[in-house]
Amino acid sequence: MEYKEVIENAKKNIGPNCKVCPVCNGLGCGNTMPGPGSKAPGNGANDNFNAWKRIKLNMDTIVEKTPISTETEFLGRTYGFPLMTAPIGSIKLQFNPTDDVADFNEKCMAACETLGITHAFGNGLEQRVWDSAIASGRAHGNNGIPVFNPDANEAIEGLMDLYKGGELPPAMCVVVDSAGLPHLRKLHGKAGTKTVEDLKELKEYAKVPFIVKGIMTAESALKAVEAGADAIIVSNHGGRVLAETPGTAEVLPEIVAAVKGKTKIMVDGGIRTGNDVFKALALGADMCLICRPVLISYYGGGQEGIECYLNKIKTELEDAMYMCGARKISDITSKMVRRQKIEWHR
Repeated sequence: MEYKEVIENAKKNIGPNCKVCPVCNGLGCGNTMPGPGSKAPGNGANDNFNAWKRIKLNMDTIVEKTPISTETEFLGRTYGFPLMTAPIGSIKLQFNPTDDVADFNEKCMAACETLGITHAFGNGLEQRVWDSAIASGRAHGNNGIPVFNPDANEAIEGLMDLYKGGELPPAMCVVVDSAGLPHLRKLHGKAGTKTVEDLKELKEYAKVPFIVKGIMTAESALKAVEAGADAIIVSNHGGRVLAETPGTAEVLPEIVAAVKGKTKIMVDGGIRTGNDVFKALALGADMCLICRPVLISYYGGGQEGIECYLNKIKTELEDAMYMCGARKISDITSKMVRRQKIEWHR
């Protein structure tokens, strides 16, 4: 299956909210909420996309012609390349009322198993979503990472308890920025912001590496480190929780400067190509996540469609590494990209 075919198929299946644009840049869906769009006013999804496009690659081919390896170590596991498929809680609510996120999670985990990477699955609205996602993860090389919405701690711990008596996941994650989702507030009345102490409690309860998603400042990153986070995800929830936030590519250098070496750093938001993954790694990230185009690929071809898109990303990353002088992931440095300098005020 070619990626062009995936896109054409997706246009027929995905429903009215996503326009399946040639490039997923947030313009077609605009402020469609709940759905793939951004929180009005403004367009945070497009801001994320443009922030990566402002970064350019520095080509250097005066190097030895040796093989390219995209393998990377992350939180005690080896991955085929530094990318995870990112979580979505409900495609029924955001796309078509007959669609099932449990099937999306299954197809993602199967595709990720094939490529040697991991799927992070979201806080489904039904108990069966959790049960099926946990089963799918275990069936596909234990490659499912649960991402919990910021409900009351006892509710999150209850979901963590679903893993009792079986294989634990590679990590567990709490997504703090989704405290700003209007439909989450409506559906989960106890959801809201978290304190450092709240996160410390969840970290202790998890018994596996603990990730905090939704970090957009150096100060927040330091709080997550104080809470014991093994990794953070630099994310503004795809521009869906607060209008007029900067793009994740804009804040990543500030956060890297504050906590690199103290915790692993992941990033999402507007990452669409292997070149974007390369840029994120050059700025100091250890791992990237992609959501919207993976969902489009699911609608365009199920597991095969997702694999087609992920292989495209991996090939583009390999090309960027080859042309910029990196032969393995650890070779990628900030000297391999050119970006607009931003003044940060502390």
